[in-house]
Amino acid sequence: MKTVTALIADDEAPLRAFLKRRLSLLWPEMTVTCEASNGLDALKLAAALQPDIAFLDIKMPGLSGIEVAGKLPKGCLPVFITAFDKFAIEAFEAGGVDYLLKPVSDSRLEKMVARLKSRLPAISTSLQQLDTILARLSLSAQSVGREYLQWIKVGQKDKIRLISVQEVDYFKSTDKYTTVRSGEEEFLIKKSIKELVDELSPDQFWQIHRATLVNVTKIEMVKRSLTGSYNVHLAGSNQTLSVSRAFSHLFKQM
Repeated sequence: MKTVTALIADDEAPLRAFLKRRLSLLWPEMTVTCEASNGLDALKLAAALQPDIAFLDIKMPGLSGIEVAGKLPKGCLPVFITAFDKFAIEAFEAGGVDYLLKPVSDSRLEKMVARLKSRLPAISTSLQQLDTILARLSLSAQSVGREYLQWIKVGQKDKIRLISVQEVDYFKSTDKYTTVRSGEEEFLIKKSIKELVDELSPDQFWQIHRATLVNVTKIEMVKRSLTGSYNVHLAGSNQTLSVSRAFSHLFKQM
């Protein structure tokens, strides 16, 4: 079997050592030929050694993993390493790009190796959509410094009340209105879920259904049913929210 070469780029030395050690056991035909602790070194090593696979941390000093991936030698397949990032994971899932979630576990790594082994023979096909995916991720990254909605205005008879988004448990839309749930209180607003998705921080509010946005800081646990569906349980409440199949990937590797 052909030897596969790999680059590991991550600013956490223990993680690099863990990946190298476990990959040698799970994929004996793979040789990690180089390691880098920042994006600039990763790019130089990739250009010099032409690895088949590059394991890239998304957030590295110098250049991000996304920036490095866009400049990899032709034929090098990127595998992204990331802490949970809603935008990135949605893009990876949509484009079929491989990724590892931190903390990296043996089970996740084993599944990743199996996928990579099956994809390498058709690597040119695997890379066809990469430019589009990287462009989408770059646009997402540009939103990091933007200001998000902090207050929700709700009408109560002859007055307007301001509710901090930190206090909101979830938003759930109906035909014409959206319900704002905050503790034991509920309010109606005219903003749609689509508008709220654009205005709220994606790190704090996750869309789990076409009609539902949940505040992740209010989640106590997520349970998987026998049928494979997920239900979100809110802290300090007996309320549960259903996760639709379109958004179940948010919880599959957690």
